[in-house]
Amino acid sequence: MSEDQKEPEPQIANLMAILFVAGEGASRHAVQRALGLTTAELTRVITSARSVQIPGLLIQEQGDLLRLATHPLTAPAVRQFSNAPAAIRLSAAAVETLAVIAYGQPATRAQVQEARGVNSDGAINTLLQHALIAEVGRAEGPGRPALFETTPELLALLGISSIADLPTLNR
Repeated sequence: MSEDQKEPEPQIANLMAILFVAGEGASRHAVQRALGLTTAELTRVITSARSVQIPGLLIQEQGDLLRLATHPLTAPAVRQFSNAPAAIRLSAAAVETLAVIAYGQPATRAQVQEARGVNSDGAINTLLQHALIAEVGRAEGPGRPALFETTPELLALLGISSIADLPTLNR
């Protein structure tokens, strides 16, 4: 590491504080700018922060968004504190639809329906209501269909920090 590169460890507290204050998340670029880091240095700080394993917390990444989230093991205590519903119950169709979107994102309704072989409107609407997917734009082409991606709420529910943490598909 050159002299002008910053050591990741002293920056972990700064990163965690920024993500705490950001609430719903902060863009990688905004965090880099605030900490005066390069892209590679920020990646090292995030990796170091994950290896420290701060009890009850984890850093999630979705695209350009970084956010601090509670660890899945703390869910019962957090749920008790917030009186949140115990669990989101999804039908098999909704889980299948979620998998198609998660592994193929961004995905259109037509792509989901083609992969599943059935109409998926109900499942997509359920996932939107639970904020597990979100419309992120429009595809080019006839009708400019909506594009869907998974949300940070899904990452929190699954207890992963990035969609890249999903198991690989055996094709």
